[in-house]
Amino acid sequence: MAGDARLPGASAEEAADRIVIHADADCFYAACERLREPALRGEPVVVGMGYEAGDTRGAVATASYEARVYGVESAQPITDALDRLPRKGEAARDPDLSVEEAGFYRPVDMEYYKSVSEKVHGHLREAADVFREVSIDEAYLDVSGRTDWEGAETFARGLKRRIAADVGVTVSVGVAPNMSTAKVASDAEKPDGCVVVRPAEVREFLAPLPVAELHGVGPVTARSLRDRGIETAGDLASADETELANEFGERGRDLHRRARGEDDRAVTPRGQPKSLSRESAFETTDDHGVVAERVGALARAVAERAQAKGALYRTIGIKVVTPPFSVNTRDRSLSGPVDDPALVERVAEDLLSEFDGERVRKVGVRVSKLEFSDDEQANLGAWGEGDSGGTSAEPPPPATRSGQVSLSEFE
Repeated sequence: MAGDARLPGASAEEAADRIVIHADADCFYAACERLREPALRGEPVVVGMGYEAGDTRGAVATASYEARVYGVESAQPITDALDRLPRKGEAARDPDLSVEEAGFYRPVDMEYYKSVSEKVHGHLREAADVFREVSIDEAYLDVSGRTDWEGAETFARGLKRRIAADVGVTVSVGVAPNMSTAKVASDAEKPDGCVVVRPAEVREFLAPLPVAELHGVGPVTARSLRDRGIETAGDLASADETELANEFGERGRDLHRRARGEDDRAVTPRGQPKSLSRESAFETTDDHGVVAERVGALARAVAERAQAKGALYRTIGIKVVTPPFSVNTRDRSLSGPVDDPALVERVAEDLLSEFDGERVRKVGVRVSKLEFSDDEQANLGAWGEGDSGGTSAEPPPPATRSGQVSLSEFE
C-alpha cells in the first residue's frame, strides 16, 4: 500500500499499537537463480562456491527446499552436498547415479542477487512507516500507521502478492507487536508463510515452541536450556529470571523476556555494520582438517559479503568454541583497510593453527573495523603482526536461522 494510505476502519487508538512485520525471502539465492532460469522451478537447486572446475574447497550458500530433502544445508562443505545430491550432469553420465535424485548447482552471483533484493526492498520500504534492512533477503517494517490489527493480515498478504507479482520471489512474513515475535512468526509457516500474532495472542503463540525456535537462541544455548529441563518457550517464560541471569548473564534476562513476548525495541533504520561475521556449529571434533575446511568456507563467505557491501576491513578474526562452552577469539590487525578475500582465508587459517589438536564444536570468522568508501586501499605486502584474543566461559551468541548463509556480528 503506497503513501500514507490506511485500511478502512483503522482507529487512532488501534493504530497507536505497534505493528511490526518481519519479511524474509524464501531461499533467496535459489529463487533468484530460478528467475533467470525458469526451468529450475521445482528442481533441487544449490547455490554455492567450490564445485566449479579447478576448485577443491567451498560451501553451500543456500539450498532450495527440494535440495534440503537430500540433507543439503547452508554453510555445508560443498563436498558433503555433492555426496548427498550429485549434479545432474554427473548423474546422467554415471550409471550408478540417479538423474531423478540429482540437482542443479549454480555459483554465487551477488551482484544479481542485490539487484533483485533492491526490488523487493523497494516494495517493503513503500509499505512501511519505518524500514530496517537486516540483510539482502530480510527486513523489519513498522506499519503501525498503515493498518490496524483487524486489517493486518490483509495488509501483509497484499504486500506478499505485490512482491510475487512484480519481482517473482516469495516472501514469508510474520506480523506481531514486537520484533522478536515477528521474526519467530515469519519462520512458522515457511515457505510462502503469513502468520499474524495479535497482542493478546503472543504468549499463547510462543509457549509451545521449542526453545531453539525463539529468536536469539542458537543450538548451543538450546542444548544448555534443555539440559536444565527447559524444553519450550513456555518453560523458559516460567523459569526463574534470576537463575537464568546467573547462568547466562544479561542475555538470560533478554531470553526470558522474549519467551514472555516482551520486547520493547523500536524498529529503527540500520546504519553501516561495524563488523561482518559468519559462524557454524558441528559435531565436536579434533580433526583439524575438518575444522580448517569449515573456517575456510566461512572466510570466503564473509569476504564475499564484505565485497557486496563495498566494505574494507582492518581486522580479521576467528572464534573457536571448545567443549563445554569455552569461547576463544583471536584476531590480527592489518596495516590498512583492504578488500582481499584470499588474505581473509589465509589469516583465518593461520590463527586457527593455534587450536590444532583441540576438540572444537563451533567456529566463526569475522572482519571488523570496517570502512565504506571508494578510497584507495593500502598496499599490503604483509599484514600486521599484532594478534589479540581471549577466552570466555560464557556461552557463544546465538546462531542465526539458516535457510541461507547470513552474516551477523559475533562477540
